[in-house]
Amino acid sequence: MQTTKDTLIGRLTEVTGDHFNARLEAEGDDFVAERMFGMHKVRVGQIGSYMTVKQGDSNILVMVDRMWREVDDDHRVQYMVRLSPLGELNADGDFTRGVNHYPSTGADLHLVSMWELEKVFSEHSENDYKVGKLSAFEGIDVCLDASAFFGRHAAILGQSGAGKSWTVTSLIQAALRAMPKAHIILLDMHGEYSDSDEGVAVKSPFPAGKTRCIKAQDLEFPYWLLRFSEIAELIVDPADPDASTQTSYMRSVILRMKRDVNKHLDLGHITVDSPVFFSMDELVENLRDANEETSDFGKKKSPLYGKFDQLLVRLESLLNDTRYDFLLKPQRRTSTETLTDLMNDFVGLGEPKANITVLDLSAVPFDVTPMVTAQVGRLAYEFNFWNPNCREFPIYLICEEAHEYIPREDDPRYREARKAMERIAKNGRKYGVGICVVSQRPHDVSETVLAQCSTYICLRISNPNDQEYVRAMVPDAARDTFSALTSLAKGEAVALGEGVPMPVRFQVNMPNPPPNSTDIDYAGKWRDGGEAVDVSDLVSRWHKQKR
Repeated sequence: MQTTKDTLIGRLTEVTGDHFNARLEAEGDDFVAERMFGMHKVRVGQIGSYMTVKQGDSNILVMVDRMWREVDDDHRVQYMVRLSPLGELNADGDFTRGVNHYPSTGADLHLVSMWELEKVFSEHSENDYKVGKLSAFEGIDVCLDASAFFGRHAAILGQSGAGKSWTVTSLIQAALRAMPKAHIILLDMHGEYSDSDEGVAVKSPFPAGKTRCIKAQDLEFPYWLLRFSEIAELIVDPADPDASTQTSYMRSVILRMKRDVNKHLDLGHITVDSPVFFSMDELVENLRDANEETSDFGKKKSPLYGKFDQLLVRLESLLNDTRYDFLLKPQRRTSTETLTDLMNDFVGLGEPKANITVLDLSAVPFDVTPMVTAQVGRLAYEFNFWNPNCREFPIYLICEEAHEYIPREDDPRYREARKAMERIAKNGRKYGVGICVVSQRPHDVSETVLAQCSTYICLRISNPNDQEYVRAMVPDAARDTFSALTSLAKGEAVALGEGVPMPVRFQVNMPNPPPNSTDIDYAGKWRDGGEAVDVSDLVSRWHKQKR
């Protein structure tokens, strides 16, 4: 059995409010970089590894941030480490965040046992939500606190190729195993998580009986769910001299149509932004009539005559483009009553029922992507905002490629999408709506959304601007952990925040099956040649907008 003397590896030389420095013990002039601890070989001083500082009844768990060596006045080499205090372990091995009893210089530095670390991580997750293995001790499972991770928002950040898609897939697969009644909505921007039978048959990486993959064209996000500001942005050219007249007239017409069409439903007070049906054909007809209105047998033109020329050209162009049919020419969502079916399908309560709804937005035209994502965020929030049993039905929205529609800059094109997601980030947890931001460019993501996240899972990030931006957002004291971000292997991550008991570097569990985002084998295809390309088929798909 290992004694306290066997585990002693150094003593503290400096104590501050946010870190400790310690000198490691050496055998003569030689520093022993590896020691046997029980049946396991431990690397002493490894960045990201754990140790304990013991003094009296105080037992503080610390993480190694830095290691270096110095030469003293007697020309002896001293091996030093910088340590971040994480929390305290009591006599039973129970871990609590924060340090109440700071040690003094000279306190003993010890190796931490695998039993102590295993106890910390296993007791942290009541749902046994295992997501990976500790990098320093591969035999120890890393568990997340599911309620804190999903309920208090999270961010998964890492550069392209670092393993974000694999991490997202692995976390969802683990969630479905540990919590089979989960309700997750995943925004799939590039078809990485969806079923596809076009070209090559591809299956979703999530269990078939628990997953429903829906293309935007099949679910339909009808125009009548848009806010009036979004409708105006879509069809009114702000550079048109008549833009203000067009907006004012269109507002009054849409409001009147919404009230007339839905008066039989007894919906109460209807505003221009109410999510109720109105006819797009009738709107076009009203605009055309106003644009051509005359009196006195055509001799006298009305004040609105000719004011809608550009707007009608733009609107009819959109209506004639089949790419926008899911938005402007819905086939299923043709009345206010169909909103119930849409919401059921959206959260997985439709037929077939599902625990994860994958919304495939890969075929959505880029110019309306912000509007569609704004609707997704709005529907997720409104579902539980108006749900009296929202605490019984928490839902979670995962925003892949978040930098594409939740930007940091206040761009008018993305204003509604950003507003919808920021609303969830700031108020969603009160109503059981969580959000996870996934991005390869955290510096370009809304600061408001990132700042509201309580758990960060960071994969490899090399860009210094992204590193600094994330470091500023992280609420945890152990921000020096981010110095390791450039050296992380693929699928290796650093997790900080409320979802983990302490900052941890771990290897994400390999998803099985993986997402549809495998790197293309350039070398192999260029060496041996891939399958022949049918260019006529390619052009045909381009024309038909069918991948």
